[in-house]
Amino acid sequence: MNEQIRGLWLRAGGRLSTEQRAQYALLVTEWAIAVRTEVVQAAA
Repeated sequence: MNEQIRGLWLRAGGRLSTEQRAQYALLVTEWAIAVRTEVVQAAA
């Protein structure tokens, strides 16, 4: 997930278009869910 986020920023040259911002928001949301799941599993 992190690689996809970094790649998006690199391809955009640091300025995201409206479409890229939507993609970024989706990726960050998915990343947060994955991290939360890992934390919960580690705590179990």
